[in-house]
Amino acid sequence: MTAPRRPALLLVTDLAYQARGRRYCDEDIFLASRLREAFDVALCHPRDAAALLDRFDLALVRNSGPVLHYREAYDAFRARALELGVPVYNPLVGRGDMAGKEYLVELGRAGFPVIPTVDRAADLGLLPEAGAYVVKPKLGADSVGLRFVGPTEVAGELEREGAGVLLAQPRIDFRHEVSFFFVDQDFQYALYAPDPERRWVLEPYAAGAEDLAFARRFVAWNSLPYGIQRVDACRTAEGELLLVELEDLNPYLSLDRVGEEVREAFVARLTASLASLTG
Repeated sequence: MTAPRRPALLLVTDLAYQARGRRYCDEDIFLASRLREAFDVALCHPRDAAALLDRFDLALVRNSGPVLHYREAYDAFRARALELGVPVYNPLVGRGDMAGKEYLVELGRAGFPVIPTVDRAADLGLLPEAGAYVVKPKLGADSVGLRFVGPTEVAGELEREGAGVLLAQPRIDFRHEVSFFFVDQDFQYALYAPDPERRWVLEPYAAGAEDLAFARRFVAWNSLPYGIQRVDACRTAEGELLLVELEDLNPYLSLDRVGEEVREAFVARLTASLASLTG
């Protein structure tokens, strides 16, 4: 008797991508090895994903690097997935980083607890005064294009690239950064960087009820039907959590920073979520 065909999963990743302080490729090699227990898995570079997609039952976008490095290929992949009806994980309807960082402006205007953010020089008066400002592209990731400028420079920086291309935020002194990781709408674990000067040296974080209520508010706003999300926040000197980023495209998971039990639970939850898309 012939065994039933296993679902074929295309894992989109850039194993050669260089990230500061981390080896993204190790995480995807590990995930691929574990997902092979349930799927027939093939890895491909994001530039090859559109051409290969018709051979697979679903695609998992993982550590594929900032989209601005391969914008045309990414747009082609999205179009091909919609044409074929192949499920993409995460789904292509994300309202967070997947769509650019415009959401930081929108959420701030709506009263959400986010770092104050504007995208036009005319709106700089809406930001609190600061000794320095962060300027970064809406389509950036992994700090690509991020720079710090003084109060007299920030307006010129925003205008130089054209309206709506860059974001400006006050540089905030904070105690630490903390990230909350979700599969679908289910919280999995949290990590934080106790030393703001060593932001990639992460440790497990015991999230309290108020912390989780903060993170879940953004997950609910994003309303993804399934997928992995990472809610990045900073804790101010006054103790308030503010959103830094809602990563819903290809969030790095820092699985090497959690214990084996937590890591295994995450893999099991992800596998079940992926399997639910294949019938």
